[in-house]
Amino acid sequence: MAQCVQSVQEFVQDSFVPMVAVLCSDEAERVTRKNNLNFAELLRPFCRLTSEGHIRDPNNQVQVVKNLRICVNNVSTSPNTASAALNPAQRRLLNEVVLSCQSPEGAATNVITAGHYDLNFSDQSLKASLPWYSAWRETLLDVSSSNNYTATTPWFETYRENFLHSMPASEHEFLNHYLACLLVVSSSEAVPVEQFLKLSQEQHRIQHSGDYTNPKWFIPNTLKYYVLLHDVNEGNEQRADTVYEDMKQRYGSQGCYLLKVNSRTLSAEDDEQIPDPWSQYLHRNNLHNQDTLDEVAPTENSPAVENNISAAEEDAHHPTDNADEVSTSLDCHPLQLDTVSTEGSLHALSAVNAQPKKSPRDPEGLVGGGGAGSHGACLTLNDHDHIRQFIQEFTFRGLLPHIEKNIRQLNDQLVSRKGLSRSLFTATKKWFGGGKAPEKSISEPKSTCGLLYPPEAPELQIRKMADLCFLVQHYELAYNCYHTAKKDFLSDQAMLYAAGALEMAAVAAFLQAGAPRPYPAHYMDTAIQTYRDVCKNMVLAERCALFSAEILKSQGKYSEAAALLIKMTSEDSDLRSALLLEQAGHCFINMRNPMVRKFAFHMILAGHRFSKAGQRRHALRCYCQAMQVYKERGWSLAEDHINFTIGRQSFTLRQPENAVTAFREILTNDSRQTATQQGAFLREYLYVYKSVIGGNEVSLPELPLPCIHSSATRVYFGHERRLAEGEKQAATHVSLDQEYDQDSAAMWCHLEEQLVASANRGINPANFQPTQCCLNSQTDNLRYPQAVVEEPIIVEVVFRNPLKVPLALSNLSLLWRFTEEGVSPSEETAEESAITNEETLAQGMTQKDDIVTTEVIPDFPMSPEETKTARLRLLPHRTGQLNIVGVVYNLAEAADGETAPNTEGQQTLELMVVRGRQELKIQGPRLNVTKEDKMEVRHGPDHRLDPVITPPMPLMEVFFLQFPTALLCGEIRKAYVEFCNVSCVALRGLRVVSTHPDFFTFGSQTSSPLTPLSPTSAENCSAYKTKAAPCQPGSVASETLVSPKEFSRPSGVMEIPIEGGTLQPGESIQLPLWLRGPDQEGVHEINFLFYYESTEKGNKISHRVLRHSVFICASRSLSVQASACRSSVPSHHSMEDKGSGGTLVFIDVENINTSEAGVREFHIVQVSSSSRHWRLHKCINPAKDKDCKLTSRERAKLCFRATRCKPPQATSDAVGKYTFTDLNLGNEQIISSCTPCGDFFFRGCPTPDPVASAGISSRSRSHGPPVDAASDITNIVKKCNELDLNLIVIWKAYVVEDNKQLILEGQLHVALQTIGKEASSLTPKEEAQEMVLLKFKSELPPPVALPSAEMSQLIKTNLHYPETYTHPFVKESLCVVPVTLSLSNCSLAQVDVIIELRQKSTSPECAEVHSSFTWVGQTQYKLQLKPQEVLCLTLQACFLQAGVYNLNTPRVFAKPAQQGAMCETSQQTASPALIIINNA
Repeated sequence: MAQCVQSVQEFVQDSFVPMVAVLCSDEAERVTRKNNLNFAELLRPFCRLTSEGHIRDPNNQVQVVKNLRICVNNVSTSPNTASAALNPAQRRLLNEVVLSCQSPEGAATNVITAGHYDLNFSDQSLKASLPWYSAWRETLLDVSSSNNYTATTPWFETYRENFLHSMPASEHEFLNHYLACLLVVSSSEAVPVEQFLKLSQEQHRIQHSGDYTNPKWFIPNTLKYYVLLHDVNEGNEQRADTVYEDMKQRYGSQGCYLLKVNSRTLSAEDDEQIPDPWSQYLHRNNLHNQDTLDEVAPTENSPAVENNISAAEEDAHHPTDNADEVSTSLDCHPLQLDTVSTEGSLHALSAVNAQPKKSPRDPEGLVGGGGAGSHGACLTLNDHDHIRQFIQEFTFRGLLPHIEKNIRQLNDQLVSRKGLSRSLFTATKKWFGGGKAPEKSISEPKSTCGLLYPPEAPELQIRKMADLCFLVQHYELAYNCYHTAKKDFLSDQAMLYAAGALEMAAVAAFLQAGAPRPYPAHYMDTAIQTYRDVCKNMVLAERCALFSAEILKSQGKYSEAAALLIKMTSEDSDLRSALLLEQAGHCFINMRNPMVRKFAFHMILAGHRFSKAGQRRHALRCYCQAMQVYKERGWSLAEDHINFTIGRQSFTLRQPENAVTAFREILTNDSRQTATQQGAFLREYLYVYKSVIGGNEVSLPELPLPCIHSSATRVYFGHERRLAEGEKQAATHVSLDQEYDQDSAAMWCHLEEQLVASANRGINPANFQPTQCCLNSQTDNLRYPQAVVEEPIIVEVVFRNPLKVPLALSNLSLLWRFTEEGVSPSEETAEESAITNEETLAQGMTQKDDIVTTEVIPDFPMSPEETKTARLRLLPHRTGQLNIVGVVYNLAEAADGETAPNTEGQQTLELMVVRGRQELKIQGPRLNVTKEDKMEVRHGPDHRLDPVITPPMPLMEVFFLQFPTALLCGEIRKAYVEFCNVSCVALRGLRVVSTHPDFFTFGSQTSSPLTPLSPTSAENCSAYKTKAAPCQPGSVASETLVSPKEFSRPSGVMEIPIEGGTLQPGESIQLPLWLRGPDQEGVHEINFLFYYESTEKGNKISHRVLRHSVFICASRSLSVQASACRSSVPSHHSMEDKGSGGTLVFIDVENINTSEAGVREFHIVQVSSSSRHWRLHKCINPAKDKDCKLTSRERAKLCFRATRCKPPQATSDAVGKYTFTDLNLGNEQIISSCTPCGDFFFRGCPTPDPVASAGISSRSRSHGPPVDAASDITNIVKKCNELDLNLIVIWKAYVVEDNKQLILEGQLHVALQTIGKEASSLTPKEEAQEMVLLKFKSELPPPVALPSAEMSQLIKTNLHYPETYTHPFVKESLCVVPVTLSLSNCSLAQVDVIIELRQKSTSPECAEVHSSFTWVGQTQYKLQLKPQEVLCLTLQACFLQAGVYNLNTPRVFAKPAQQGAMCETSQQTASPALIIINNA
């Protein structure tokens, strides 16, 4: 905002000062020209009086005149009539003074905070203003001790000062009329008195002849003051004194003065530095001198670029005959840009910028008639004092007395007229005209502004007296006179005179000391409205508005001041409108509640008008200040407009860097502009960018398009895998096409931990880090990734085109910096030794392929608003530290249609292609560990783009042959896997781990080479190892003893058997791989992780891994359910059991296949068992078929006898070994103890630890006291019912596929653990838990449940009796039959047994039966059976009549012998024992 160094009162006082004219003789002019000055310029720095003056008013009261300044000008008789508008020369003057006064670049920035906004004003000075209240806070440093500052606008102050000084003298006021005239004659004249006489006559002629309209004189008898100018170096001082004495005699001592100057010679030594007080006045004065010049075309000295006054503005300033004519610029939008060319493109600006920029006028070189050199070179400080004393003498002894005398005379005239009646006076004027020009009708007020009074009119005498009082600071009397004159003028409808009186009455009221009356702002408003609307005089209206705005601002009425300034904007002057709009904007932020957005809006309007006025620097400044308000606050369209204008203005002002920055903002933000507008923005940006770069492309600058999602950047280390070759299927490994999954990454990490632990004797190293081949925003990037030399690095960069126009990117490549291994890590050394490819990419030189080969994508088009990924490759050839810095590319706007084939079009298209770069800056994850991390926002490092290049490592590729995608549940399939070493380093330690270790096997250590090793020879062969063995009825199963160590793998990790343990570079090996379909139907994801190491030690990378994921679709095959029960056959009937007892095994097989795979039927070809204690003995199936065929949804039941293993096989050598027994139902016997059957059995059936189970067996056999009674009982009970028999059901399926019959084979496992419990090959589906109601009351603890189910099988009972018995009941009524009860202790502990023969049933049926049958003799026994002891009791059954009876009525109770507190448990009885009693 405009802030004077003076107060507002001083500013207004200095705007209206007494005017003094100067007439010089030629000789006097020559004397002053020695100092490069004329006489008026010589006096100008000393025109302010340093002491007070005094005058007496008409009431004889002394009035003090303080700080008075006078204005001294040369007499100019050029015709300069007062007009309603400034002439072109005056407009050019104002334009140039505003242009020459700019905000200094690089000055300290002042920050003003208003509400939520921080506004920066880069101004040279600050000035204290009224308080800004609580909404503002002081944020300026080391400026002043005061807390209230505001930004200054010195260009407005300069404009205002020059505008007020350039105002022509008008008829309706006398403030700028000359009061006195200085007649200056040199003492070296021959006859100085004659020269004085000539000058006096000249002045009289100018004033009274009527030939000259200018200059205008205040009163007829102008004060003439005679000055004798004496050159001390040249003139005769004595003669000068003599002439001066003569002058005093002739003109009086009050009317003349001897001024001595030039006490210093030009040849004097220049050691003494004399101050130059003239420089600050001369530039302005010289510009004023141009008022006399006619309008000429702009010369080369004028700034061609910045000061282009448009033709529309020039025409608008010319007075036209039609007052209602409006400039064509009104048709433009207020915010429309001031375009140079009709196309709205910056291409046309190149013609403007072709000429070198001209600097503003040098004030030193503009001194009229003067050459180079300083001013006042012949003047000493004493001469300065002489001039200052002369001004004081002239003012106090000449000018002020003259004004005082005229005030008295005018006052006397007015007082003498007051005797007349006002009404009579007015009537006289109406009848006789009062000597005035004919008055126009009141009904035409708009034209009455042309009413002119004659000089002697009494209304003008009042105005003259008011102006004289005002000039000598007698504001009270001046106000009264203005007020009186105002009434007279209004009554005469002389609107121009009335407006002038209103204006000065308001100013005089404001300047009165002590403020006896408030400032009448309505006077000013009326005056402005009259000047503007009635008189059509914008110059006077503008002057009035300038004064009123300053007065209102000084009173804190910023809102009223802003409204006043905005009203004064119009289309006739862009410069005035721009300056006033800017001041209005500053008023808005100085209000009590700052209106920041209004400030910004009016700064935009001001910038637009500055641009139209050719003031491009000021326009740029206004837009930049407004941008602070709109930036990043959601005003996207406003931001685009401002940035576009800033870019254009900066480019025009030869500030291409700022232009590029502004255009970048338009393109970076998410724009809501139309596609056409965005295309125009892009073309402008490319043109400006191209002009900035020129031929200097050593350092590539940043490009704003397209946007790069740096955090989404992914980096892949490793070789690109070969795809499937023929029947070969390559391992999937890791690729950029796969989505990252956190759970999956944790699973792979767990598998790798297993592999590393297996390779390191079961222990994971402390510095173990999981292998990460693909890095993204979710991986752990805190450490530097390790890449291998001669292996590519692929960087996937995500580009987004935010515009609605297509982009064409070309020659896209990565920018990197490389530091070789062995360089010291200090930053300075690293910077010097680092190798980069920026220069080669910028200048198109040969790539540095010996260090890193950089892939270039020639064309990369992007559609509107498209997000697209680019995969860029680097191939390092040396070890060291590689830093991927960014991307480099050519940017152009994609052509919408076909380009014209002419050469010019191609050249234009090439010009619009620019080359630049964008850095890849990735922000690491936020830290949240320490307290400081949680209090502040800290981010950790992200090193995914900073790989360490390590020495060569082995690289393995894995291929699978004949690998299926669909299997039946339990199906066995043979495939082949090929391992290839594609590197130049040998590898060793090949291992594999999987999430499904039961899915595959490479074979056991005992696998014989009977299985074919090549895929071609294995087409029709079985995956099983078989031998011919025709099925014989009643044949006993063959047995094999196998140790599980031959099959099991610790922690599921398998070492892959390769010859020699190493794979040399370039070698490959094929191994067979057996697969078994999962037991559950559905799609299964199966993951393999292969592990290998380098044969060389000491590498940074200890090992490498290779991933493979497959999806297997498992279909239903068979469902096998098995159960076991104890055989009721007495031991002496079963010779094979040798007293150990037998078990019956029932196997239910159901075909649950839904024929989806074209399966016709299943054949059960063999049932095998595997156990350490039991074995399948023989098949006792009633049907004597060779095998069992099952079509869809059919079931079959097979029955087998199982016996315990033979005692010799349970020796200490065979502890923990498994007995495999095979019962084939066909002509081939499959050796279940070999690969793959045995492998999948041990992988599919979890087996208990053989050492632990052996320990339990031996401990339970011992008769020593148990360590823990409760656990001992549990073991006893479990062992009693334990079976631990694993069944392997081997099947073949016949499938029709492509008119060919295929034979599939597979195996299902059933683990029979307990007698009496059914087991199934299908795992039961988990059912969802039912909702349980909340229970708030505590329940009683449940009673201790006795193991009744297990305890009821301690004793096995058998009854031996004759099936039929014939007894003559006629002879003997009682029939007694001997019955033997066999008791077998099934447990390994002593058992107490109670046998109860009495019947306790009370039902009538039982009573009827038992009435004819009862046990006789001893009816209750208490026995103790040793472990596995068999005891026989002879009982007596007594029958009363013939019939069929069930003898199985004895109740047997048993408990372990050493459990005294436990009750006996009823034992399960066998099936009914029926006896037939015949009557003889």
